[in-house]
Amino acid sequence: MNIAKLQTTRSPTREELLARIPAFAAEIARGAAQRDLDRELPFEAFRLFRELGLGTLRIPAALGGPGGSIADYIEMIAAIGAADSNVAHALRSHFNYVENVILSEPRERDAGAVELILAGKLFGGAHTEQGTARPGQVTTTIVRQGDTYRLNGRKWYATGTAFADFASFSALDEEGQTVGVLLPVDRGGIKILDDWDGMGQRLTASGGVLLENVEVFPHEFAMRGLDNLVGRHCSTLRQLHLAASAAGAVRNVLTDGLAYVRRQARSAAHSVAETANQDPFVQQVIGEIAANSFAIDTAVAAAAVALDRTVAAFGKGDEAGIEDALVASALATARTQLVLGQLGPRSAERMFELGGGSATSRNNNFDRHWRNIRTVLNHNPLLHKSRVVGDYLLNGTTTHLKEGRVF
Repeated sequence: MNIAKLQTTRSPTREELLARIPAFAAEIARGAAQRDLDRELPFEAFRLFRELGLGTLRIPAALGGPGGSIADYIEMIAAIGAADSNVAHALRSHFNYVENVILSEPRERDAGAVELILAGKLFGGAHTEQGTARPGQVTTTIVRQGDTYRLNGRKWYATGTAFADFASFSALDEEGQTVGVLLPVDRGGIKILDDWDGMGQRLTASGGVLLENVEVFPHEFAMRGLDNLVGRHCSTLRQLHLAASAAGAVRNVLTDGLAYVRRQARSAAHSVAETANQDPFVQQVIGEIAANSFAIDTAVAAAAVALDRTVAAFGKGDEAGIEDALVASALATARTQLVLGQLGPRSAERMFELGGGSATSRNNNFDRHWRNIRTVLNHNPLLHKSRVVGDYLLNGTTTHLKEGRVF
């Protein structure tokens, strides 16, 4: 199937974009397990994603886009995650960038950003560094050299940057202040390394980026702020994107489990059932996984609605209303991640109760689901989130909920 034929010459509507998602997901689902085994990065998936215009979903109609909601976008990520959670996860930086652009005042947007997004360009980036005393510290430097600047350093967690057209990087300027730049990834001196060694999400290109004497022009300094109200909203959205990606992986556990039972599994030797699909214990496991997936999906959808309320509050310009909505969406997303943390890994582990030794075959690669879900959950401290939610409910404490970091 030539999925690109679904495009039209004009900008697609929200409804047209949403209608393209199932075919895209079906396309990338083919061979996903084998790609993970072979460590084959999904460049073709991102080529199709660009061609279908799916990266424009959140651009409002007032800016020439389809006007999709956060609920639309998050369900798209979960649907993609059900096909290949690597692809879903690797889109996180792109939609974080888009969200910041559309909610920022025009004077605070990077020049031409909206036009680039509508043209199908994808955005990545890397800000974290390894070997620093504390997370978030920056040693990458940018110094003036004539009429331009030079960027030098090494970044980590460059998730999705290998598939992107532009990437943002943070650095210390000559006054020791942290600044951001937005650069085309094919700029000389930028070297994206495929050296991510995590046990899961192996195809997200989440490894390092070398920045060696990269030329930066004055207009390429990023305008975005991360410590303002929009930045806090985007921080929560980044967390929900991770949860949606993992929610998709749990859906994949269910579909792979059903296919395995129907295709290959046998009833246990001591079972009264003649076939696996009639085995009451197999039925019980399938029912449990289905219920877990439903609970996770329901929580993810509710958090997305909370984030849409924040966007609506921004539209009204009521700062008090924005503050209340930000705290509410941060709490909803944290609770969602805690539900995912309980039910996601259990679902991926329980899947192996559907069969005997054959369920562990490397050809099936079923263990990728547990590895992928567990890896996503390791991105932020769930114990901290659980404590913060409890502190809020008991004492009304909002300190960490307002940081704009992992909430």
